Amino acid sequence: MRNERPLRTWERRTESPEQTQSLAERLGRLLQPGDVVALVGELGSGKTLFSQGLARGLEVPETFYITSPTFPMINEYPGRIPFYHMDLYRVDSAAEFTELGIEEILYGQGTVAIEWAERLGENLPEERLEVHLAFNDETGRSLTFHAFGVKAKKLLDSLIQVFRD
Repeated sequence: MRNERPLRTWERRTESPEQTQSLAERLGRLLQPGDVVALVGELGSGKTLFSQGLARGLEVPETFYITSPTFPMINEYPGRIPFYHMDLYRVDSAAEFTELGIEEILYGQGTVAIEWAERLGENLPEERLEVHLAFNDETGRSLTFHAFGVKAKKLLDSLIQVFRD
C-alpha cells in the first residue's frame, strides 16, 4: 500500500460477529456513489462478514446472499446504489489488476468493498476508507478505520457521530 498518512483514524472493538456486521451496516447506510471501502485483514478476520453488513446498509435485497467472490472476483448487487464486492485474494500482483479492467468500477457510480485491498498496491484509489480487521479472540474483532482523502474523512466523521448519538 502507499506510504501516505490518513486524514483520520478511528478504532472500534466488537465482541461478536453480529456486532461487527451491525457496525458495517451503519457504515453502509452512510455510503454514497463513488465510495471505496478497502478491507484488510488475515484470513477469517471478518472481511466478508463486514461486506454483508455494508450490503444491508446499502439496502441490497435479502434475496441476495453476499459471499466472498473469490472466483469471479467481483459481484454486483442492486441496492440504494449499486454495490460492487471484490475479493482480490487470488490476485498475485498489482499488474494483474490492470488486466482485470476494474478501474471503471473503482471510479464509477457505485460503492465498492474490496477484500484483500492491499493487493492493489499503488492502484488502490487515493480516496478510500480502509478498514483493518484483527482478531481479539474467537468472536471479537478490533477494527481500525483509516480515512484517506477528504470525502473518506467526512464519511468516517459521520460514522463516528452515529456512535456518539
